[in-house]
Amino acid sequence: MAALTDRAPVVVGVVSSVTLLLGAGALLGAWTTGRVPGEAARELPAVVSGAAATAQALGSWLIGFGFLLFVTWGRRAYRDPAARRTIGILWDVGTFWPRAAHPFAPPCYAERSVPDLTWRIASWTRETGGRVVLSGHSQGSVLAAAAAWQLRPSARRRVALLTYGSPLERLYGRWFPAHFGPVALTTLHGEVDCWRNLWRLTDPIGGPVRVGTEGRPEVDRPPLADPLAHGRTAAHPLPAPILGHSDYQADPAFAEERARLLARLEEPAAALPKQLNAAEGQPAQGSAGRSSG
Repeated sequence: MAALTDRAPVVVGVVSSVTLLLGAGALLGAWTTGRVPGEAARELPAVVSGAAATAQALGSWLIGFGFLLFVTWGRRAYRDPAARRTIGILWDVGTFWPRAAHPFAPPCYAERSVPDLTWRIASWTRETGGRVVLSGHSQGSVLAAAAAWQLRPSARRRVALLTYGSPLERLYGRWFPAHFGPVALTTLHGEVDCWRNLWRLTDPIGGPVRVGTEGRPEVDRPPLADPLAHGRTAAHPLPAPILGHSDYQADPAFAEERARLLARLEEPAAALPKQLNAAEGQPAQGSAGRSSG
């Protein structure tokens, strides 16, 4: 399942190209002859006329199938939490960008959440002189990066990022390279105090960030084990589930990386830095909390 995410751009590109070419050919033929493809190709060789009639019939069936699929998924999302969560992830990605990019879309939540989170970080670091570990899971990691980009350079240097299950490079970097490409992510890595990223091979959404280090600490930790334990042990009497995109905080690596970032930011003259949840923008007490996605 996780590997399908990496193949999606190729599949989408091929399907979109074939659909565009067939659609353009059908439109051009109907425009020049005044007849639908099946009728226009009737006098051509049997192979061509058969293919045209099949494509025309297939297109009609696919339109009906698409409508049924839309209704089915809507009903399933209402009843099945897993399906609702999948649709919610797609909704998060689609509504992250301002309406200027897609004017018929729902309101953009990032236009409110990113400035609020940026103001909260800037205000806290300015008033206390402390430093912040900004933690974000999934779409929360995108909000965390966007908020860090909006900070003044002096405040950005007082921020450490802890991302997990992050689609920054795997999805956003591929589909929106102008904003989340290698250059942008590498620059962000060089401007914050430190950045650590957790990921799993079984995660269909999150992945490594893969940014250049340029003498700085590595961003990506080696892939986390999933499941956490194999077989039955005293600590895990039941077979451990495949976690995939969820429950990163259940892995001991999360607490380990958080402690390292806090220790790195700790200064004798400053209090222990607080930690903010990237999705909610709230102080966390002893835990990173959960982010959106």
